[in-house]
Amino acid sequence: MKYNEISHFSHPQHKLRFEHTEFPFKCDGCKEVGIGSHYKCGICDYDLHMHCALPSPSICHPFYTKCSFQFLPRPPGNTPRYCNACEKDVTGFVYHCQACGFDLHPCCARLPMVLDDGEVKLYLYRKVSASCHRCGRKGRSWSYRSTCKKYNLHVACVKEMLVESWHEIYVGHANTSTSTTRKLQTRIPSLKSTLQTHHHRSKGKVKKCCEMAALAVQFIISAVLGDPTTLIAGVVGALMSK
Repeated sequence: MKYNEISHFSHPQHKLRFEHTEFPFKCDGCKEVGIGSHYKCGICDYDLHMHCALPSPSICHPFYTKCSFQFLPRPPGNTPRYCNACEKDVTGFVYHCQACGFDLHPCCARLPMVLDDGEVKLYLYRKVSASCHRCGRKGRSWSYRSTCKKYNLHVACVKEMLVESWHEIYVGHANTSTSTTRKLQTRIPSLKSTLQTHHHRSKGKVKKCCEMAALAVQFIISAVLGDPTTLIAGVVGALMSK
């Protein structure tokens, strides 16, 4: 459910308004980067993912059938914690299972099990035996896998594609658009090239599947950064079509 304006316990001094952006922002709830639909305080420059602004008190997840995750405004205890989906540090809002000790960032907890752009489907797996097409490693975190099962991309790697040195995007705020585009240009095409190299001798359905999966990376990025409905057409989509 979407509201045009909300009050939030984490920012009681001002109301937050719903807005949409094609450029990255830092969520002041979970402390992770975001993109697309979110809630913002224009006075304080305070931003929240949709999932952080309108959390559920508790959730269940199909990957952890015995767990009940409770929403917490901060990680429990005094020891460092990490998200079991992306293996990144948990420093803000979190879904926590007290019985098992598992933690999920709010956006990771809400990742779609299937991403479908009408032509290609990508399925979310807790673990895959094949290596990731970006880092070349296995079993690092949850992964999205293509229908042909030849294309895998870690949730953690999707974040790194846009989050590595994400603060650089905000250096020189007046040039946000230029720096953001340059950031995406250095990340996305490298993955596309990896796929093309991987299947330079492949023919038929497998090659076609992975070519389509490369184009679907924009949907994965949108989902991981908090807005699975965003096409980011003006940024990622344009780059992926080149």
